[in-house]
Amino acid sequence: MNYVPKYFTNKAIALYFISLAVVSVLFFRKMMPLQFMLFGIVSVVGFFYFSNTLTLKWQKNSEKKYIKNIFWTALIIRLIYVVFSYYYYQAMTGMPFEFDVADAAHYHHIAKWLSAMNGFANIWANLMEHLNDAISDAGYSLYLTYFYKIVGASGFENYFGYEIILVRFVKAFLSAYMCVLIYKLAKRNFGENVGRIAGVLSMLMPHFIFYCGLHLKEMEMVFLTVLFVERTDHLLRSKKYNFLNIAVPILLTGSLFAFRTVLGATALMAFFSAIVFSSTKIVGWGKRVLIGIWVVAAVGYFLGGRIAMEIEEVWENRLDNQEIGMEWRAQREGGNEFARYATGAIFAPMIFVIPFPTMVNTPGQENMRMMNGSNFVKNITAFFTMLAIFLLFYRKKWREHTLILAFLVGYLVVIALSNFAHSERFHLPSLPFALIMAAYGISQMDNQKKKYFNWWTMLIFVAIIGWSWIKLAGRGIV
Repeated sequence: MNYVPKYFTNKAIALYFISLAVVSVLFFRKMMPLQFMLFGIVSVVGFFYFSNTLTLKWQKNSEKKYIKNIFWTALIIRLIYVVFSYYYYQAMTGMPFEFDVADAAHYHHIAKWLSAMNGFANIWANLMEHLNDAISDAGYSLYLTYFYKIVGASGFENYFGYEIILVRFVKAFLSAYMCVLIYKLAKRNFGENVGRIAGVLSMLMPHFIFYCGLHLKEMEMVFLTVLFVERTDHLLRSKKYNFLNIAVPILLTGSLFAFRTVLGATALMAFFSAIVFSSTKIVGWGKRVLIGIWVVAAVGYFLGGRIAMEIEEVWENRLDNQEIGMEWRAQREGGNEFARYATGAIFAPMIFVIPFPTMVNTPGQENMRMMNGSNFVKNITAFFTMLAIFLLFYRKKWREHTLILAFLVGYLVVIALSNFAHSERFHLPSLPFALIMAAYGISQMDNQKKKYFNWWTMLIFVAIIGWSWIKLAGRGIV
């Protein structure tokens, strides 16, 4: 299968409209506002309709033309959304930031403050003092600071400066190029057909478009993650390698620690797993030993000092953080009483699928309602992701794709045991690799497997209805 069949896309679109209609009727008094329905409709119809038409239309293009199509189409879509979201948020919230803004405005404020300073040492010292020496959140703040210094930031208290939209233009470029990297990574692992499907899926994935319009660190962080995995995979599969090829993945691993501690740790774990468990057809013993020495040296470096302390803190608090976080979600104003019963044992079996879409009008969750269609898309593509993983293990081919599998599964296991298991924002670094697996799953579909997709759509329908009830009943609204 070298395209996304209408059989699946039409069923997915129909399921979304049916789910939206049933939820709206069942919970009529808490029906989702029309504007958020439109966001969902555009996300779902746009993704599934064009994933079918474009995988068919572009399958006969030369590789060079296909890459141009992927990059420029992705870039245009993202730039249009950046401009639209800038003025949409401004009209809805009074500022070009999302509803109930917190982290985004904080990053903007910190970068404005630091960009007025001179000297890297001075900027770094003030940033570390502000972050209490936490490396894991310093990367994006530092990046934003120097971006503002280069383009010339407007006034300190100005939340409408030109630099805001310029940053988001860069996010759009990175996101578009990331689609090319995803294509190359998928092609190298599974062949041209899977690569082209993966490229189109990533180009159309609503999550990647949505985060280009936000001032959060996610888009840069996901780009660096994909670049790390792609460069590491290239290193492991290449017959020729040199110091630069080895150094780049290691340096990218270090950069991930500056965005999220568990992300850097997962990257190191995936790198090490790929060296140890990859098939000898992929990584010969000579290369295995040489790269292994470099990785051990890198681990020794990264696990020294402050980063080691942060990893230790995350590990020691891994159980308490989830319990405390869920209890806080249950007790806070507007919180959900059922949150206290959520544990890793509940999240883990669903970790490839969640979060489910918010299709009801719960207070203070405008951002989640905007993402209702995006999360629905993930719910559907998760079927193909899980099918692909099953087939790789069933056919005993998993050792040929250890790096992608180790990162995808390893990161999701960490998220399942964390305080953010149902937060789509924290799932984002795993999404590119889930889409690559989904593309492989789609390529393996036949008439025998189609019946399982029908069962899956029924399961998602029930889950959406149940989730809508939980969101309202847990707040005492129904």
